[in-house]
Formats: sequence, structure tokens, C-alpha cells
Amino acid sequence: MRKADRLALQTLLEDLLGSDNVYFQRPSKDLMKYPCIVYTRAKINTRFANNNSYNHDTQYTVTVIDADPDSDILEKVAALPQCTHDREFQNDQLNHNVFSLAFK
Repeated sequence: MRKADRLALQTLLEDLLGSDNVYFQRPSKDLMKYPCIVYTRAKINTRFANNNSYNHDTQYTVTVIDADPDSDILEKVAALPQCTHDREFQNDQLNHNVFSLAFK
């Protein structure tokens, strides 16, 4: 939930992609360069004990967008801890693979 955690995720995704075409929240498609990764905060899971919150796990939706339907980026993202593939779709001649990722 902290900005430092999100920036750590940004850096991790840039390293996986091998470029800085990683966007937190989707910009205008005119500003996007492909292949790319777009990620958004999906939800924050809070754990409670003694009526107090003590742990917050942030879940992100991570979308890999690439013209190549067999992009090697998919394997790299799928290999992240606590990451699951949700769905795949095509839009504007680009393949979109959507993952859920718990990151702390």
C-alpha cells in the first residue's frame, strides 16, 4: 500500500520487460509503446487481530500487451510469486494477457 512498495513493483516489472514501457494505470494509447505492461491496484486485503488491522496485502491487475501472441514476457510474469493468469483477449491487433498479482 505504500508508494515504496509500488515503486518496487514498477522496477521489478521493468526488469522483466527489459524496458521502461511499464505503466501504472493506463495512459492514453497514443503515449504507450509496445510491448508493454500496464498494472493497476485491484484491491487491498487487510488482516485483523484484536479488532486492529495488522497486515495489508495489495493485489494488482497486471496486463501484458504485445503483438506477439507467444511473447516470452508471459512466462516471466507468470513465474512471479503469488501470480495467476486470469484471461486473454485481443484488441487493436494486440494480445492482452491479464494476471492477478499479490505484491508486498
